Amino acid sequence: MVVNAYGYIILILWITMAQPGGQEKTTALKDLLSRIDLDELMKKDEPPLIFPKTLEEFEYAFNDQGQLRHIKTGEPFVFNYREDLHRWNQKRYEALGEIITQHVYELLEKKCNMTREILPVDASEDEPKSFIYLSKDALNNPDKLLVLIQGRGVVRAGQWARRLIINEDMNSGSQIPFITRAAEKNSTPEEHVLYVWDNFISKSAAKNVFLIAHSYGGLSFVELMIKREAQVKSRVQAVAMTDSVHNVWHQEAGKSILEWMQEHCCNWVSSTEPLDTPLETMLPDCPRISAGTERHELTSWRSFHSIFKFFTATLEAQNSDTKPPASVTTRSSNRNKHEEF
Repeated sequence: MVVNAYGYIILILWITMAQPGGQEKTTALKDLLSRIDLDELMKKDEPPLIFPKTLEEFEYAFNDQGQLRHIKTGEPFVFNYREDLHRWNQKRYEALGEIITQHVYELLEKKCNMTREILPVDASEDEPKSFIYLSKDALNNPDKLLVLIQGRGVVRAGQWARRLIINEDMNSGSQIPFITRAAEKNSTPEEHVLYVWDNFISKSAAKNVFLIAHSYGGLSFVELMIKREAQVKSRVQAVAMTDSVHNVWHQEAGKSILEWMQEHCCNWVSSTEPLDTPLETMLPDCPRISAGTERHELTSWRSFHSIFKFFTATLEAQNSDTKPPASVTTRSSNRNKHEEF
C-alpha cells in the first residue's frame, strides 16, 4: 500500500498505541515531551540578551523630521535584525523601547520644560511610586489647563504609542506636539487619574480645563466623572477622546453624565471615512467622528488639528453664550479659523 509521508506517520503511531503495552509507551512519550523546555530550546543558539543602553550605542538617532534612523545607513529600524531569532529580536526591540521612553522623558523635561511629580505625594521611601509631568504653571495658570491621559500597556508619560515613535516618528507617537501646542501610577489607570484630579487638577487655578484622552484614557475619564461629577462639570470645558474604549453602560454612567458628555465630549475613532466625518453610535454619550485612519495608535495624531479646533470653538461658544454641538464644531473647512487654542 502507498501512503504519503503524513499518512505513514499517523499510521505508525496508531499501530504503536494499538499493540500490547502501547499505553505505557504513549505515557513515556508524553513524559519525555513534558520535560522538554521549548523556551530553553529557543535559547540554545541564541546570542546573549545583552543590548546597548543608549540610542547612540544602538547606532540610531532621530532626524530633523523626528524619524528614528540608523546613523550609518539612514534606514528605519529593522525588527528582524537576526534571521530565525524572533525571541532575541523581540528582546532587542523591547530594550530599544525602554531607551525611547527615557528619551521622551528627557524631551518632556528639556524641550517642554516640564517637571516630574512623584505619586503618591506623601509616599514613604519603600512605597511603590509613580509619577506625572507638570508644566511650570500647571497649578497656578488662571486661564487654561490641558490634561493628557494616555492608554495602558507599555506606553508611559509623554507617549501615545511606542511603536509609532520607533516605526513612524516622534510627532505621531508622542504627546509632545500636543504639549508644545498648548504651551504657545497608582494601582489602576482609573485610580491614577482620580488621584491626579484630587491632588493637582482640582487645585489648579485654571478656570478652563481641557482633556485629551486616548484609548483606555477615555474609560478612565468616564470613571472620573462618575466619582467627581460635580467637580468635573464645574471645571472641564471640553474633552477630546481618541479611539476611547469607554462604555457608559458597563461603567454605569448616569443620565446627567450622558447629557453632559453629549455637549462637552467628542470621540475621534478609527475609521475608513475621511477625517471629521460624523459616525453613527449605539451609545448615547458623545458624538463619534472619524479620525481619518484605521490605525488605533494613530488616531490622536491624525486628529491633532481637529482637536484644537474643537477646543477653540468651545471657548468661542462660551464667550458668546452659545453651545454648538460638538460634532459641528470640528468640521470647519477653514483650518486656521479654529487653531488659536
